[in-house]
Amino acid sequence: MSSILITGASKGIGRATAVELARRGHRVVATARDPQALADLQVERRLRLDVTDQASVDAAIKEAGGIDVLLSNAGAVFAGAVEASPPDEIERLFRQNTVGAIRVAQAVLPQMRERASGRLLFVSSIVGRTVMPGNGAYAATKWALEAFAETLAIEVAGFGIDVTLAQPGPVSSGALDNVLTYDLPHDPYAALFAGEGLPAEMIISPEQVAEALADLVEQPTVPLRVPVGPVAQHIINSRDNAPYDKPFLIA
Repeated sequence: MSSILITGASKGIGRATAVELARRGHRVVATARDPQALADLQVERRLRLDVTDQASVDAAIKEAGGIDVLLSNAGAVFAGAVEASPPDEIERLFRQNTVGAIRVAQAVLPQMRERASGRLLFVSSIVGRTVMPGNGAYAATKWALEAFAETLAIEVAGFGIDVTLAQPGPVSSGALDNVLTYDLPHDPYAALFAGEGLPAEMIISPEQVAEALADLVEQPTVPLRVPVGPVAQHIINSRDNAPYDKPFLIA
C-alpha cells in the first residue's frame, strides 16, 4: 500500500483516480482548493491545497504526512487562437498548470530524497506532445511541464525517485464543457474551429484514465512518458510520421 497525494481531486480525472486508488487499498490524500468538494470521497484525508499558493501547498504537505507518490493533476484550460489569447490569461494558465505542478513537486521532494524513494506522476496531455488550433496556451503549459518533468527525471534518479508523465487523449471529464473561450471581432480564425468535435467513440472516460494512473502508481518501474488511450497513441504515431515541412493537425 502506498501513500498518494492527489491535487485537483474535486472532479474529473482527479476524483476518479482518488476513488480507484482507495478501492485498491492505498492511503489517499485528496486535495482541492475547496475541500468541501471532497466531502463525499471515501479517502483517508481531504485537504485544502491551492497549487498557486505557496502557503497552502506547504500547509497541506505538512498535514498530509509521508507521501510515496505525488499525483499532480490540478489544471485549467481555455480556448482561443494565439492572437486572441489575453496575456494575463496565459500567465494564469502557466501559474496553475506548470508552476503549480512544480511548486507541489518541490514541496514533496525533500521527504522523498531523505527516504531515498518516491514517485512524481504528472498528468500531462497529448497536447504536451503536439498542438491543435485554439489550444496554444494550454498546450504550451503542458510542453513546459514536460520539460520540467524530463529534467527532474534526470536530477532525482540518483535519489531513488522516478518521474512519469501520463498523456491522456480526449477525456469526457467535463473540463471542456462550456470552456472559457476567447475570440476576435469578426473572428478571422473561426473556420479553424468549425465542426462538431470528436466522435464519442474517440473519447475516453475519467475512470479509464484513473485505471491507467493507478497502474502507474503500482508498477515497480515506469517510463518517462505514457500515452493514455488509443487516440493518444494514434496522435503520437501520426505526429512522428508527419512530413517535417508540415505541422501535424488532427484531421
